[in-house]
Amino acid sequence: MIGRTLGLYLAGRFTRAVLSVFGTIFVLIYLIDFVETLRKAGDIAHATTLGIAALTFLRVPAVTEQILPFAMLGGAMFAFIGLTRKLELVVARSAGVSAWQFLTPPVLIALVIGILSVTVYNPLSALMKQKADSIEIGLFGRTSPSAGDTGLWIRQRGPDGQSILRAEQSSDRGRQLASVSAFVFDLDNRFLERIDAARARLEANRWVLEEARVNIPGEEPRNVSVYHLSTFLLPEQVSQSFVTPDAVPFWSLPEFSRRTEAAGLDGTVYALRFQILLARPLMFVAMVLIAACFSLRFFRIGGVARMVSGGVAAGFVLYVATKLVSDLGGVGVLSAPVAAWGPAIVGSMLGTLVLLHQEDG
Repeated sequence: MIGRTLGLYLAGRFTRAVLSVFGTIFVLIYLIDFVETLRKAGDIAHATTLGIAALTFLRVPAVTEQILPFAMLGGAMFAFIGLTRKLELVVARSAGVSAWQFLTPPVLIALVIGILSVTVYNPLSALMKQKADSIEIGLFGRTSPSAGDTGLWIRQRGPDGQSILRAEQSSDRGRQLASVSAFVFDLDNRFLERIDAARARLEANRWVLEEARVNIPGEEPRNVSVYHLSTFLLPEQVSQSFVTPDAVPFWSLPEFSRRTEAAGLDGTVYALRFQILLARPLMFVAMVLIAACFSLRFFRIGGVARMVSGGVAAGFVLYVATKLVSDLGGVGVLSAPVAAWGPAIVGSMLGTLVLLHQEDG
């Protein structure tokens, strides 16, 4: 193993490089979002520049969390290139230090940053985003974008069986629906009837459908002023169905997923998000290994620009693959653990394989 002094030096250089890249991206995103939000709030009399700045600051951490793997990749490449340009890695190699030895401190730092980003940064950014949403409601007079989406679908269970609700519009985070169609099934999942209603509202243990038209197979349709549809859904559970997985803190995701499934809603996206966060430290390690593949031997083989471009392209391909596999996991094609851990494991193995070929032949 390398000495304590060299290990701390490499760890410090790597940490500063990663934080510098992340800080730069954070500031750029903040400035862009601040200008855009300031433009939108230009016609609001009670909107102040200081208030917009605070609102933007609350929103940016949730956005920057998505670019953490790129910050890790860029910081690792920046650190390794700097060490190579100053011939520090060349001196370390001449003293008998292998690539695996001087990669140990960056890999350990990547694991620590990954764990802190999951256990500390993610919950903090989620809470800040919730606060930003509340401020935005008071400032712009609207809820989060998901609350106004059309074509809402809800699958639920009740004492009488399952049912599927579709609404063209929603408000009050899903507790008020408009242009509703309900497909009702019995306890054996046999279709019973379809109800079309002008409005629906959620009350205790039931949906109240107003101005409804009931269609039962083999019978004439009939109109009713009010139709009660039983449900196990609670108001807060309906609100949860409008909460994106990114807005749920890491520590709350398992309970959130369980309660969503218990209410008859699909909790796959929350389970997938939890597994993705668990796999994040390993993803950071994969980014460090990929950066090492393209950053350690520049001045012996030449082609600095080409190698840097190759590292960026490799990281981008891994990111695209991660998103693709996550989408497959979100629709149930792949299980949540496979969709979350697969790209991180494959990326780490490929990075290790390339380094073994480069360093050990």
